[in-house]
Amino acid sequence: MKKFLFSNWTSRLMALFFTIVLFAYVQGTNSSTSPNSNNRIIQLSSNKAETFSVPLSLTVNSNRYFVNGYPEKVRIHLSGPSALVTTTANTQNFKAFADLSKLSVGRHTVRIQQEGLNSELKYRFAPETITVDIQPRKTVTYPLNVNYSKDNIAPGYQTGKASADVKNVKITGASDEINKINRVAAQLNVPQNAKTSINSQAIIEALDKNNNTVNVVITPATADVNLPITPGNSKEVPVSLKSKGITDQTDQFNLSTPTKRVEVFGSVKQLQKLRRVEVEVDTSDVSNTKTKQVTLDPKLNGVKGFNPSKISVKITRK
Repeated sequence: MKKFLFSNWTSRLMALFFTIVLFAYVQGTNSSTSPNSNNRIIQLSSNKAETFSVPLSLTVNSNRYFVNGYPEKVRIHLSGPSALVTTTANTQNFKAFADLSKLSVGRHTVRIQQEGLNSELKYRFAPETITVDIQPRKTVTYPLNVNYSKDNIAPGYQTGKASADVKNVKITGASDEINKINRVAAQLNVPQNAKTSINSQAIIEALDKNNNTVNVVITPATADVNLPITPGNSKEVPVSLKSKGITDQTDQFNLSTPTKRVEVFGSVKQLQKLRRVEVEVDTSDVSNTKTKQVTLDPKLNGVKGFNPSKISVKITRK
């Protein structure tokens, strides 16, 4: 029995059996998976091209220089393996930049570069180069004016002095652009045939002597503007302050304001009778000293409105 098991013929028969079994397994595996495998191979090896826009950044000493003339975005043409192109277009996980770090003041033409693209991708920027103007950086402070179209005020109505919550703005830019500035204004939009006061946000612009916009950065970029619009009769009278809201008759206060006189708007009859503007100041919440912004009340005084419409009042307990 042992001689039979370990004879040469037995070994040959067993080897043949295992060869047949292995061949059958390999053939079955290939027949069941070959279509999908071929598809994967085709997909992995296929190429595509795509074009899209990306932000452009600058490598420059921004504390020392200000740069004009460059686009915010550039287009890039990518080609390579489909999966890589699609992923890169969707994630944009690379940077397009222009290196200005070794350039001095003046105009320069520089090539756009990239950082972070997969080495299997081919790329081309459009444009491939940009022209920039490098100037010394300058920062100044300007007072803010308010611009609006007086032609849009309704006939028979007049405007008071326009005021903004911003008095001064900070302007940063190239020195040659800064030098062009003639004035800085908040551009208030007044609707046609306006008859009521306007409280609105206005864009701030730096303007040259020809009223053209100067290319600079303004901080803040907007301001809240108030423009009083009232019927066209007015006069200036003093203000009279008095307390209201006192719960304890023993409470007494000193009231004072830096605004001694205000402009009052109304009809001729209303203005003829008015000698002073009564201003009621709520002192019920004052325990020692407090300063409040108090709105002037047209109904209390029997007029149309005031300029300014609010005044600052200092309240001090006696």
